[in-house]
Amino acid sequence: MTTSRRRFLQYSLAGSSLLALGPGLALAGPSPTNPTKKRPGKRILILGGTGFLGPAIVTAAQARGHTLTLFNRGKTRPELFPNVEKLHGDRDPNKDEGLKALAGRSWDAVVDTSGYYPRLVRASAELLSPNVKRYIFISSTSAYANDKTPGEDERAPTATLADPTVETMGKEFEFYGGLKRACEEAVEKAFAARATLVRPGYIVGPEDRTDRFTYWPVRFARGGEMLAPGAPSDPLQVIDVRDLAEWLVHLIETDTSGTFNAVGPGMAWTMGGMIDTCRAVTGKDTKVTWVPADFLEKNGEKGDGSLPIWMTPSGATAGAHLRKCDKAVKAGLKFRPVADTLRDTLAWFNAQPQERRDKFRAGLTPEREKELLGLWAQATKGGDAKPQPSASGQGG
Repeated sequence: MTTSRRRFLQYSLAGSSLLALGPGLALAGPSPTNPTKKRPGKRILILGGTGFLGPAIVTAAQARGHTLTLFNRGKTRPELFPNVEKLHGDRDPNKDEGLKALAGRSWDAVVDTSGYYPRLVRASAELLSPNVKRYIFISSTSAYANDKTPGEDERAPTATLADPTVETMGKEFEFYGGLKRACEEAVEKAFAARATLVRPGYIVGPEDRTDRFTYWPVRFARGGEMLAPGAPSDPLQVIDVRDLAEWLVHLIETDTSGTFNAVGPGMAWTMGGMIDTCRAVTGKDTKVTWVPADFLEKNGEKGDGSLPIWMTPSGATAGAHLRKCDKAVKAGLKFRPVADTLRDTLAWFNAQPQERRDKFRAGLTPEREKELLGLWAQATKGGDAKPQPSASGQGG
């Protein structure tokens, strides 16, 4: 699975389609680490607004006294946000009523959470440019040309498309990154200095329907012997959806331009650190067995498929979890403690109906995990490999 495919799945599974975000619920109030001083209210348009990031933005903006308008197809959970203005249409101007509901309307800012194809983003950007002060486009770190180099910032080379008119992600989602970059360019052309491009990595937290990050605390809480991929020192970058949403509102309030990596959690975090945090949050004494990346790859697990979010910190993915976010931090991005994110995510998942919890959408199945652990135990016993210590010095 390519990095672009991983990123695409993170975004598309958080919504119901490429053109209108899917169901979700607004969660949690503002982070206590963020400023509480309110500025004059803004009028904010969200393209989407009912998926994962969208509701978090609505919640953060309402808490700050802003006025929201949502534009989507109105087909998914239309009962959400009964006190928020809703306009219905389609991101594709050639379908049904298209963008007509937006014509002639003015807002202080638009946040585009559902833009994947440049033709569609160009249509909304050009329509809104005369009457909207700022366009914030939610892009992706997949907009970069590759993930090979650790420590790259926003000046890193970006992805390109051989055919700029393509409107498919490709068989292996190989066009996703280039499409995101082309969408950015459409916004830049229409809004110039009034454009703000935000490139998140893995967005996580309560209401994440992909179950990717959720897999780790849920699996740890189940107990028994747990497979942890790679080594405890393998880097990890994620951003809590609520922190991202609150910062996006801050960018609107401060009328901030530029291109920003939106990755966290604001400190050097690792897979071992996440496992230790899972231990602290759940109170479980789960046995953790670290299985090296080369062994996993030899047995058909290359990372971020059945082992969600984790990627080998070498080769093509050496820099995937090591992008710099200094610029965003300087522009006001703040992070809540990772323990809060893990705890809240686990609590949210545990509160779901049993039917939903039984249909986990990411991670190793118990059968596959047992199989891999058995293969690793055999290899270790035979002297072909050495067990890796866990982050807490347990298991192997």
